[in-house]
Amino acid sequence: MLTIKEMSQKEVWENFLLGCQKKTFLDSWNWGEFQKMMGNKIWRLGVYSKNDLMALALVSEIKARRGTFLLIQHGPVIKDNKLEILKILLEKLKKIGKDENCSFIRVNPLWERDQKSQNILENLGFRKAPIHANAYEDTWKLDLAPSKDELLMNMRKTTRYLIRQAIKNQDITIEKSANLNDIELYQKLNNKVAKRQNFVPFSFKYVRNEFEVFSKYNNALLFFGKYKGEIAAAALIIFWSGIGFYHQAASDSKYARFSIPYLLQWEVIKEAKKRECVLYDFWGYVSPQKHPYHPWAGPTLFKMGFGGKAYEYIKTQDYVLSSKYWLNYIIETIRKRKRGL
Repeated sequence: MLTIKEMSQKEVWENFLLGCQKKTFLDSWNWGEFQKMMGNKIWRLGVYSKNDLMALALVSEIKARRGTFLLIQHGPVIKDNKLEILKILLEKLKKIGKDENCSFIRVNPLWERDQKSQNILENLGFRKAPIHANAYEDTWKLDLAPSKDELLMNMRKTTRYLIRQAIKNQDITIEKSANLNDIELYQKLNNKVAKRQNFVPFSFKYVRNEFEVFSKYNNALLFFGKYKGEIAAAALIIFWSGIGFYHQAASDSKYARFSIPYLLQWEVIKEAKKRECVLYDFWGYVSPQKHPYHPWAGPTLFKMGFGGKAYEYIKTQDYVLSSKYWLNYIIETIRKRKRGL
């Protein structure tokens, strides 16, 4: 018999995730702490079969102008028996949603994109969301088992060449920081890039809180690529549960000819290996061949140059709780078209 419990022990939560292959730091205990810092109410739910923990769901209540909804990013994380576990979880989520006056439930599990997975969700009443859940549905990952020399040799020839050229340039330096105040330096560059490329970046509060909650446990670093002391590229990297995550990054086109982001990325990969990570997750992918005009096509080509392979997961799913959902559906559909996604 399956039962659901609200979980209060970080160690039990994290140990369960250590034994799971398909996961990201959006499933972590600390991401729940981040959500609370952002003012969101959370529920940490565990599904048990007798005394055996079978699944986890980190549920956040998101209050947006278009409506309130429950969100599970890259989850729920389920070991086995997806249909039965999701069925009992859904009943719990529907109760929470009703109590909190939510218009829908949004989930984004890391399940293979196949008909079997889609059937499980459709049979329970889920439908494809008009937009992804502020987290990727496809990503590019690099196996970190090979040696550093092997990783270099497995890269695209051009990528390897640009890294070596940047290493030779004595005006280029890569610096690491765990200093919370350096988020201001990162965000200054990020805002500059957002203005140039005409997109809305994560807020300073969002980036600062993310870095603060993970760096507190030595799970986050800022990397700065500098040219003659000026910041030309930067990245916020999360290291969690044996995986390095290239979560946020920005670069100044003024210094594009020096290929500084390539060297910065190589230094991040080496840091991940130093921390004994088994995978490096480049966070977000779209096929440049299938979607050459997608906003992510260029960044994806950059990521692919380092070696690795694509992983495709089932599309974000919504469960409708009230008619208010359809206003949200229309707004997100329009937003997706405007962004060219």
